[in-house]
Amino acid sequence: MSKATDLLDAALDRAIVPGYTKIGYRVRSRFWAADPAPGSLEGSTALVSGANSGLGKATVAGLARLGATVHMLVRDAEKGERARAEVADEVPTAHLELHECDVSNLGSVRAFADRFLDRHGSLDVLVHNAGTMPPERTETDEGNEVALATHVLGPYLLTGLLRPALAKAHGRVVFVTSGGMYAAKLHPDDPQYRDGKYNGSTAYARTKRMQVVLAEQLAERLRPDGVTVHSTHPGWADTPGVTRSLPGFTKVMGPLLRTAREGADTIVWLSAAVQPQHHTGAFWHDRRRRPTHYLPWQHDEVADRRALWELCAAETGLAL
Repeated sequence: MSKATDLLDAALDRAIVPGYTKIGYRVRSRFWAADPAPGSLEGSTALVSGANSGLGKATVAGLARLGATVHMLVRDAEKGERARAEVADEVPTAHLELHECDVSNLGSVRAFADRFLDRHGSLDVLVHNAGTMPPERTETDEGNEVALATHVLGPYLLTGLLRPALAKAHGRVVFVTSGGMYAAKLHPDDPQYRDGKYNGSTAYARTKRMQVVLAEQLAERLRPDGVTVHSTHPGWADTPGVTRSLPGFTKVMGPLLRTAREGADTIVWLSAAVQPQHHTGAFWHDRRRRPTHYLPWQHDEVADRRALWELCAAETGLAL
């Protein structure tokens, strides 16, 4: 990028609304990093959670267009089958496999990982996209707050269990987080959000902050295996999840929201492009590294980061 485009890009990012909406996407796409080469994922295996709608389905289609065999991880098999048919219509050459797994349920994650490893020796791309914004505090059967289980504990466990397959392929892991994490911090004393009045959007932002930190931590742990880990936020995209969880936001911002394909662009790019492999642990938006805090002097406390890692290991029973 030239100095002028650097300044424009930074201005869009700091202003938030133009940067996160389709305005930012369409301006940046004029000067951002090159598209992955056609067929760049030919022969590769990818796994996408939350694959039945929105960003997940768009990511599946994007990876399939590049030639990957894409495994679609869904909680509802019927909805997943409809999504698979829709992607197959959109990408006639797609090779898609459907798997039922509730990422928030650690037992379900273990069972799926065992099945996957029995059939597949390697995994090139793992995209943690499954997301939720509960209107009220609920717990899984295992006693974990649902947003925490879906966004943090399940992905940690799935990554750890699939580590041998990722290592064999020198694969990539991508966490789909949210710009809302800028407004949140780590809460080591109450990660399960038991204290105070529960708010779904706050729980979402907190756990998305956790995802960014977890991606950084996993990047260091998996570096010796040649596995790279990234986190990215898609901007504000018009997806069923956003419409269902934030109807007022969707009504106001509707004309400016990105399409699901635009929101998924950087997810697909991180999965296939050459450049990001050299920046493991980075946080991305619109094909460029972004700061993990809005203000340069903000940071996550070392003790809080350690507490997050210890929480994941303790709740999942897996020490990486």
